[in-house]
Amino acid sequence: MENNNVILVIDDDRNILSIIEMYLKKAGFSVVTCFSGYEALPVFRNVKPALVVLDVMLPGKDGWSILRDIRQEATTPVIMLTAKGDTGERVKGLELGADDYIAKPFDSNELIARIKAVLRRSTPMPEAERSISLPNLCISLENYSVILDGVQLEMPPKEIELLYFLASHAGKVFTREQLLEQVWGFDFFGDSRTVDVHVKRIREKLGERPNWQLKTVWGVGYKFEIRQ
Repeated sequence: MENNNVILVIDDDRNILSIIEMYLKKAGFSVVTCFSGYEALPVFRNVKPALVVLDVMLPGKDGWSILRDIRQEATTPVIMLTAKGDTGERVKGLELGADDYIAKPFDSNELIARIKAVLRRSTPMPEAERSISLPNLCISLENYSVILDGVQLEMPPKEIELLYFLASHAGKVFTREQLLEQVWGFDFFGDSRTVDVHVKRIREKLGERPNWQLKTVWGVGYKFEIRQ
């Protein structure tokens, strides 16, 4: 069970760790810090934080590897700390399952606002609102699963969340920018490729179906269509 008020901060720069810890404690959070990439996963397992703030550039074992490890066993929200203006790092983080990013140097108010926003989005909905059942397809955020023809698909959290969002708004067209904001939860930063990549992977796993389809609306974006 997650500790609802504990934030785990992983960064090898002890000065930045101290600054983030101070900001978070002032905002009412409990904080656990870790400055070693190799120690990050054991600390994560022991603490079971509500959210992780994770630096990309760590010696030995970098932030990407730690994010992959976390995503193999948990859906805990992760905010990546990246170099300012590095769009490539942001896209990579999203594709690996990060929930948000913040660039260094960061503003304390923005950091706290993003953490609170990600935590709000990760607050469980009522069980009845966390699953969608369609012919041959069940999408559940209760246990983060997608079952197709009775078989559970291997699908990372962000793909499940994107599919769930589109299916729960069946028939409505969303732009890539809107999907980034709604599913990933931060302002569009100039590259929508990650949405296209996730849609492509979802389609490969779902295949063609007569009753429903994840459609491209050319020049606009995507929609989930349910056919009668």
